[in-house]
Amino acid sequence: MLKIINSLKGDKVIWAFVALLALFSFMPVFSASSNLAYMRHGSGNAVTYLIKHLAHIFIGFFIIYQVHKIPYHYFRGISRIALPIVWLLLIYTLVKGTVIEGANASRWIQVPFIGISFQTSTLAAIILYIYVARYLSKKREKEPNFKESFIDLWIPVFITLMFILPANFSTAALIFAMVTMLAFIGKYPLKYIGLIIGSGVVVLTMFILVAKAFPDAFPNRVDTWISRIDSFTSDKPNEDDYQIEKAKIAIASGGVYGLGPGKSVQKNFLPQSSSDFIYAIIVEEYGLLGALTVMGMYLLLLFRFVVAAHKANSMFGKLVVIGLGFPIIFQALINMAVAVELLPVTGQTLPLISSGGSSVWMTCIAIGIILSVTKKEEEIAEELQEKQKREEALQRLIDKQLKEEEEAENEDENFSIEDNPMNAVLNKS
Repeated sequence: MLKIINSLKGDKVIWAFVALLALFSFMPVFSASSNLAYMRHGSGNAVTYLIKHLAHIFIGFFIIYQVHKIPYHYFRGISRIALPIVWLLLIYTLVKGTVIEGANASRWIQVPFIGISFQTSTLAAIILYIYVARYLSKKREKEPNFKESFIDLWIPVFITLMFILPANFSTAALIFAMVTMLAFIGKYPLKYIGLIIGSGVVVLTMFILVAKAFPDAFPNRVDTWISRIDSFTSDKPNEDDYQIEKAKIAIASGGVYGLGPGKSVQKNFLPQSSSDFIYAIIVEEYGLLGALTVMGMYLLLLFRFVVAAHKANSMFGKLVVIGLGFPIIFQALINMAVAVELLPVTGQTLPLISSGGSSVWMTCIAIGIILSVTKKEEEIAEELQEKQKREEALQRLIDKQLKEEEEAENEDENFSIEDNPMNAVLNKS
């Protein structure tokens, strides 16, 4: 075990927080999955789901380990190649989609021969963030021309969002917000950012109006997320209200110290208790202290991402850490906000804690790339340290040689002064 830990490269604090969140996830997932086990098998035995979650986490850490060994600058070129491929996957997802437990889930596709459901928008987000970081780091020397940057930067962004928006509004909104933040940090002109935000609001408004006027034109989840926004801003009853009410009951029941591990009651009534609403189960079982602990771990991880971005010696590395790290934290905060009804139901999971396969693995890919950036900085620091040691050793050799030469010169000078060559003649006489 110690040998494996020593082989891990990159920021050890990020490794530690990721491991802590993953280890903590087993308890709420095991507890919340008993409802699924009872509905599907009638036994309530959630050991199968625990083993499945263990396999997902194990594969996720294997992904982190393999990805973090890849030099992060390789992803600069990979993003350009992978973006068109991701667009094809998003189109296929919109057209084909899949059905999960009888519900329309057009955000997902079924991987052939494996039987795993895969959410393509999460992969698209990772590729797009790296693509944006690549462009901004390349153009930072001079102020970009709006027309040129609109073609090279924003058209790919809008194409990606166009394929995600009909099925997944929350993910599209999160991606747009993160890309805008990256543009701001990458010193993209503020006047251009304002134009892009204004254009995005106009396009979104037109899309919603068209979707309401022609509901049959968008057979995916458009009606679902529009109704969620309407129900959140009004008092109309909605099926999501049932989940929110149960989540709030769970949170209120938790109190300060919680009911105890595995003693949740509302997990038997919340349909998404092990994924979308797992934070409510955490609050119910571990109380306010557990809720603040989980939130604090995410915020400390955010702080560590900021430190890693600050230490990166290249603008591309800084933007990659921010572009891949911040969405993980904001997704966690969105999940928590939904549980307490600060935001409408979004379907965003709690990263590294909620059960799920592809969502965990996509998070692990992002973390692996971040660790690859921090690993490079460690390698640079080690090279500088070794170089400094070599220079110090060389300087010691030079000083030693100079000292020996100086001592030899002093001996010669002393001999010429003390030993008179006429002493032999004088002594003979």
